[in-house]
Amino acid sequence: MKQVFFSVILTVLITIGHGAAAQDAASSINYDRWEQFAEQAENIIAAEDSEAARLEDIRSRAVQWREEFDGGQGVNATRIAAVEDQISALGPAPAEGETEDAGVAARRETLNEQLSTLTAPRLAAVEAYSRADAIISNIDMRLDEIQAAQATKLYPSPLMPTSWQAALSEAGQLASGIGEGTRAALNRSGGLAELGDRLPKVLGYLALAILLLTYGRRWIDTMPSRLSARSSKHSRAVVAFLVSLGQIIIPMLGVLLAVSALTATGWFREWTRPLLIALPPAGVILFGGFWLARQIFPARAIAYASLDIPDAERRTARNATNWLAAILALQSIVAHAILPASVVYPADSVFPRVPFEMSDAAATVWHFVFVIASAVFLFRLGNVLRRMMRWTSADDLKMRNRVMMIAGAISRIIAVFAVIAGAVGVINLAIGFVVSWAFSLALIGFLVLLQDFIADLFDMMKRGKEGARDGLAPLLIGIALVIVSIPLFLLIWGASVDDLSEIWTRVQRGITLGGITLSPGAVLTFVIVFTLGYFITRGLQGTMRSSILPKTRIDAGGQNALVSGLGYVGIVLAALFAITSAGIDLSSLAIVAGALSLGIGFGLQNIVQNFVSGIILLIERPISVGDWVDAGGQQGIVKRISVRSTAVETFDKTEVIVPNSDLVSQPVTNWTKSSRNGRVIIPVGVAYGTDTRKVESILREIIEDQPTVMIDPAPAVLFRGLGADSLDFEIRAILSDVSGGLGVTSDVLHEVVRRFAEEGIEIPYAQRDIWLRNPEALSKAAPSTPQGGGDDKVGKPSSDPSSGSSEGRRSGGTSDTRLIFDGDADGGGQDGGDGDGGR
Repeated sequence: MKQVFFSVILTVLITIGHGAAAQDAASSINYDRWEQFAEQAENIIAAEDSEAARLEDIRSRAVQWREEFDGGQGVNATRIAAVEDQISALGPAPAEGETEDAGVAARRETLNEQLSTLTAPRLAAVEAYSRADAIISNIDMRLDEIQAAQATKLYPSPLMPTSWQAALSEAGQLASGIGEGTRAALNRSGGLAELGDRLPKVLGYLALAILLLTYGRRWIDTMPSRLSARSSKHSRAVVAFLVSLGQIIIPMLGVLLAVSALTATGWFREWTRPLLIALPPAGVILFGGFWLARQIFPARAIAYASLDIPDAERRTARNATNWLAAILALQSIVAHAILPASVVYPADSVFPRVPFEMSDAAATVWHFVFVIASAVFLFRLGNVLRRMMRWTSADDLKMRNRVMMIAGAISRIIAVFAVIAGAVGVINLAIGFVVSWAFSLALIGFLVLLQDFIADLFDMMKRGKEGARDGLAPLLIGIALVIVSIPLFLLIWGASVDDLSEIWTRVQRGITLGGITLSPGAVLTFVIVFTLGYFITRGLQGTMRSSILPKTRIDAGGQNALVSGLGYVGIVLAALFAITSAGIDLSSLAIVAGALSLGIGFGLQNIVQNFVSGIILLIERPISVGDWVDAGGQQGIVKRISVRSTAVETFDKTEVIVPNSDLVSQPVTNWTKSSRNGRVIIPVGVAYGTDTRKVESILREIIEDQPTVMIDPAPAVLFRGLGADSLDFEIRAILSDVSGGLGVTSDVLHEVVRRFAEEGIEIPYAQRDIWLRNPEALSKAAPSTPQGGGDDKVGKPSSDPSSGSSEGRRSGGTSDTRLIFDGDADGGGQDGGDGDGGR
């Protein structure tokens, strides 16, 4: 309890501190300096010859100003809210022409003045924030224009002979310069003789580098298969993936050690040092591409293949990916250290360049060589990927293969377009498309591997349980990975960190829909608060169901109703708390609610009706869980009452879903609503001539011997009537549990048959009178036994003319089948001319 109070106090203090910080921030804003900066920035933006570096510097300063103004918008928030509440407490302001009490009017005027004073700093911050935001937007537009102009800049065509002549000539000059620079660096450093104390360090680094790049790389390449063979079936894929990352780490350590060794010699200066600095990023491209090719297009899959591709096509794709990685790595070294700056490889302080100015014509040729080489293997890779759907067999891979198929088609288009653009001379655009799309393919492949790795993790944690890899959690995490990777795709395609920061700033402001502002913070707050409320509600339901309610005298149906009602109330309260915590004004939902009411009135009418009926069922409780009901022609036990429907389990062990509206609007028989007592009625018939009192006594003895028959009220044996074939009796009894009525009926009938046999009481069959017209024609057609078959035996006509009938006794029975002949010989009355037709 103390911790709870401490948390509340700490939260209040933090809120007050934030308000004080906002107040201090607002009071410390120098609006005079801001006005000077804003005017200067707007003038620079308006100038057409403004450089990109200058614009970026102004933009960074404008972002700082905007952050200050953003903090100033919350100044005096607590005091403003208090004054607004005081004004509201005075009641509505008088309308035009009306007056109010002088004291109230004076107080209202004082509070309005205070409110104006308190809101002045906030309004100033809001206005300055809008101006700073406009400056940033204008700078971004100018930078985009500059970048677009650079990307579409037309250089000399690399197909011109003069361009090739310049490229070869300047390549010779570059090689000569590197050689002379290296010799000069060796002479200045004294060569091997002057290494001295640095020699062991250099040799140690080189030895380790060579070891890691040769034997270490071979060892780590075979490590996944060796370790996975010793792993369990469920952890094999996880182990193989984690160990395979060493195929990037081990070679990269070797590259870094080699660069450190060569740098320690002091032989690499302005002509060769840029090449050394460009080696590590090129190594990441090279070994990362090799690793990706080996994982996506394996020669032999350790656990399974991420893509469903035939072996021959997989080999082609793997080779194309390896070559593409090697070309991009070499291009990265040359572009960062030698070739002039471009859109993809801009000039910066991280990557120094050799002291050699290459002409645009020569640089275009060498860039075009790399573009052609990259486009060839990108086109080959696209050929494989675009046929992915032909080889798809598993349903869970269809979406993945469809994405890869689209990527393959785009790869072919980009490869052709880049070659054409480069040949024309728009070399920056060609490089940008080839390099950006190659890295995009790499990121797509990496996302595929990550999704498989997450699925493998779930499979390992659940020990291969069915559905673990294809469950909802791995799917949602995979979707989240795709969403998180969007900024990476934007960076690949030329977006800067400032661009991403600006996008995030605008996203944080949110979007306004119907007067409701939705922002990531508000949505996250809503999700967190609602989730907490949901779990708290479920926890309270579990506590009520298992600990509190069983100790009360409330029946099972009432307990279920209370638990369900608590769940509904808890979810509604959680939603309300989440909405208010997210800062969503519920009054803004009035328009949305009005629009939804029309849809509810038409399309959602049945759903709302069932929902309201479910609430009525939980409140009135005409039926409860465990009741035996008869609803809609279905009998069974109520298993679950939900918001929309009720589940009834029939005696055939099938579950019937009954809409709640049917249970409220239609007649429902509840056999066990008030108690489990219920009546059974068992009809019994005896033959005429039997002693009825004796039958009544026997039946009473039989029913009173049943253990579930209640004594109060006592069972009754009733002589119900004189039937056509029997004397009809009924046994009526109240059972303590009506659900056992069928069993009681069966036991009683067994005992009736046994006792009647002992007492010689006959249970009759039904009696039927069959009238045959024209017996002479019938006897001619069938002089012997009738053709109908069966046990009935037809006797000869009686000699007694007064009877006019003949009787035959059914064997083994007590009921009579009497054949009554009509003496009319009228041929028109031959209804029974056929012997079978008269039976």
